[in-house]
Amino acid sequence: MLKSDAAPARKTPGAPEANPAVGNTKRTQLLTGFPGQREENSVEPATVEERAPLEQTPSQDVTPEPSPTQPASPAAEIELKLLVGADRMAHFGAAPVIAANARNKGTRKRLKSVYYDTPERTLCRAGLSLRVRQSGTRFLQTVKTEVADDPLRRGEWEASVPSLAPDLALAMPLIPEKLRERLKAQPLEAVFTAEVHRHTRIVELPSGTVEVAFDRGELTAGDRSVPVSEIELELKSGSASAIYEIALRLAEQGTVKPSIRSKSARGFDLAADLPPSARRPRKLRLDPAVTLDEAFATILRACFLHLLQSLPAAEDGRNPEGVHQLRVSLRRLRSALDLMRSVGALSNLEALRSEAKWLAQGLSAARDWDVFQLATLPAIAKACPSVAGFDALGQAAAQRQAEAYRSARHALDDRRCALFLIGLGGWIETRGWRNGVAPEDLGRLAEPAVNFAQRVLSEQYAKVLKRGRRFKSLTVDELHRVRLATKRLRYLSEFLLPLYEDRKSARKFARRLAGLQEELGVFNDMAVTASLLDGLGAEDRDSAIAPAAIAGWQARASIGMQQGLQDSWRDFAAARVPWSRQGQQS
Repeated sequence: MLKSDAAPARKTPGAPEANPAVGNTKRTQLLTGFPGQREENSVEPATVEERAPLEQTPSQDVTPEPSPTQPASPAAEIELKLLVGADRMAHFGAAPVIAANARNKGTRKRLKSVYYDTPERTLCRAGLSLRVRQSGTRFLQTVKTEVADDPLRRGEWEASVPSLAPDLALAMPLIPEKLRERLKAQPLEAVFTAEVHRHTRIVELPSGTVEVAFDRGELTAGDRSVPVSEIELELKSGSASAIYEIALRLAEQGTVKPSIRSKSARGFDLAADLPPSARRPRKLRLDPAVTLDEAFATILRACFLHLLQSLPAAEDGRNPEGVHQLRVSLRRLRSALDLMRSVGALSNLEALRSEAKWLAQGLSAARDWDVFQLATLPAIAKACPSVAGFDALGQAAAQRQAEAYRSARHALDDRRCALFLIGLGGWIETRGWRNGVAPEDLGRLAEPAVNFAQRVLSEQYAKVLKRGRRFKSLTVDELHRVRLATKRLRYLSEFLLPLYEDRKSARKFARRLAGLQEELGVFNDMAVTASLLDGLGAEDRDSAIAPAAIAGWQARASIGMQQGLQDSWRDFAAARVPWSRQGQQS
């Protein structure tokens, strides 16, 4: 979701509701000049991060564990939401794409849904939701679950029940076996209620048939509530590209915001009084025998899913991980598009990359100020209690932080953002990169992805080694060039090393690459800090002392980190590459 229908009053980013802990202690120690003991296993190779998370993930912000095969076969729900203003709903209902292609005037219903879980939120933690919906005199119980690495698809099971009370026995065969005993021991409770007026129309296009539901209503949990104003596009038959086609035509009529955030997710956050969660990307899984075309589709779907999942928290603004993960998702996407350049001139590649870069630039200042306010400034201020001016510096920085968040929200609210997201989703769903491809390039897409991976990983690895020659004597600018090359290799490894996942050398290489990138990133973080301090200025002598103290502290710390950086380079350069013949034997 790009923006909550009922956006809560946002506190100044410099003064969050709680003091978020820095998620990666080692990275914070390095950034603020407090080097800790280096541990090779302290870096997660499966997660691409520009900087360490600034807020610990709340208990229900956990990537759901994959559910084992269920006894019952789920119906695949394929759905995209468009968030719209309540006063514009009738306007979208009369849009040409609806009026010209709908079967009839549709049906209108009043729906009341009650969502259930245990007091410990056992189902929510496992990525499941259980609701009972009343429509007239009919009661329908529904269990839904996520589908890994697919932004539109979810598993769905439905069964009739006699009332709004859930029938756990009906749901139990659909629940992962390891959760069943816990559910039997804990009573279900009503968590929140959704009351919605729905106008449903069936729209038929050559590419597919889509149920378009115009929903207006409210979610209620205790004494808290948020409005609902959204258009649900659910595929009934044909290609999922029909969803994006309708979404794009509706976007031409006015402001819409694509979203995959369910009413269930919104309701549970409302009940817990939490901001939207911001997940890290899941580790990719690729069969070594997969074709290059299928590998591209899998990589892009994963990038798009991470992007859509990060949008609600970024727009909400209360959780700094939102902007961070959204920037990570855009960097991953741009890296994936860069990777596809290696095949040839693929359709729309450059246009999509340009739009991703534009959106990322709109978020960069907000992330930079988050790091400064929540990591750099408080850590150094605590270590230098006798230095004056830290409070005044924090207030000035908070103003810049608030301005940066307003700019980020402006970019996310821009119609250009919505058109980019819808266009990207449709391009991925139809594998639009094939359009206009030269015959020789199209043939390469059918080749095994592992052959392509070996070539591009080897080329980028060689580039990193070349830039890192005589590493001890490299200048700051030369280290920056090494960092950029290392970052690109890291992203390529995130995408392609799953093809070598069963090899010990792949895991070891990924750990060492992540460690090197982290060490190099600290120097870039310090450069960003310096530029932020330059922009703040100083009105008097006291207010100039704190910035000088931060600059001096980090300059001194950078000298102490040189040995650790050189050790990381040596470890990386000595690692066996998993795509070599020797690596294949590991």
